[in-house]
Amino acid sequence: MTFSEVVGQRETQERLVKMVQEGHLPHALMLCGPTGCGKMALATAFACYLLDNGTPSAKAMLAKLEHPDLHFTYPTIKLPKMSADHKPVSDDFASEWHELITQGPYFTMDEWMQAMGGENQQAIITAGESDELVRKLSLKSSQGGYKVSVIWLPERMNIECANKLLKLIEEPPQQTVFIMVCEEPDKLLETIRSRVQRIDIRRIGEEDIMRALIERRGVDEEAARRISRLANGSWLKALEALQTGSENELFLDMFILLMRLAYQRKIKDLRKWSEQMAGMGREKQKRWLTFFLRMARENFMYNFQNTELTYMTQKEEDFAKNFARFVNEKNILPINDLANRAIRDIGQNANAKIVFFDFALQMIMLLLQK
Repeated sequence: MTFSEVVGQRETQERLVKMVQEGHLPHALMLCGPTGCGKMALATAFACYLLDNGTPSAKAMLAKLEHPDLHFTYPTIKLPKMSADHKPVSDDFASEWHELITQGPYFTMDEWMQAMGGENQQAIITAGESDELVRKLSLKSSQGGYKVSVIWLPERMNIECANKLLKLIEEPPQQTVFIMVCEEPDKLLETIRSRVQRIDIRRIGEEDIMRALIERRGVDEEAARRISRLANGSWLKALEALQTGSENELFLDMFILLMRLAYQRKIKDLRKWSEQMAGMGREKQKRWLTFFLRMARENFMYNFQNTELTYMTQKEEDFAKNFARFVNEKNILPINDLANRAIRDIGQNANAKIVFFDFALQMIMLLLQK
């Protein structure tokens, strides 16, 4: 993979290359930024840049992401077929990972969970993975250059793994570069954060997304302009907007149903709604709650009647025309707090039926605040 496959982010690409050219490459980097900004794409392209020694064999291996000195670490789950004492490691899902990332370095945790076959589990990076990294990185480079460890979502490491990785970063094997791809750096050990060089990745520029939609996806200019604005700096959101019957359509339907039932105070129907939400996998539930937060914000901003402040699809805007007045200065902060608490509770494996039924009942009271 090369930098040409990254959407936008030219400034960060140049910064990474400059580190190498000037001899200032740290042994541990952490790319941080929101979902869809291209962190994993940048990390993968930079790893390939470091490992490309100019030989045809190296280029061929990197094109397929099969270079022996390129190591990927990612969250995994425990499958029923695994023994009770087995600590899942990345190699257990190497074929699934390779298939996903070679399709493109822009993907979601939900897509990864589906690839592993465990949508209702919480994916983590176990202590077994850090042991595997120690073993792999202690070997000499097969090509005589760098060894690169790309760690996707290190914030999902359990504490035992994090402590072992800390020791590895403190005393890195020779010519080893760690590239962490992180969305929630505050969840990492402070001792790890203090030993890596953090690079914050901004959202992708609208012009970059629009250009990529036109050049890579054949989208006409007007449609590309609307999608790039709606994407709000996320290539993943742009791709979602191209798909008919996307997840966002379902999320919007569930949002509209919740608000209508809460306004009408239909308790029995809200219980059914909460059961339907509970039937989703936990990662999907958290994504819906994130979508809910966006819709709450967009409906609140819609009241100001300034199109430059809102980012909605036509269907979302059609609902906002009549609903937006119910999201106001008195309830917008409590609504946000309610959704964030639900995200926390779902992340801590709370009973989803209880979480969402309570969520729905509280929405009844919040919508009364005018």
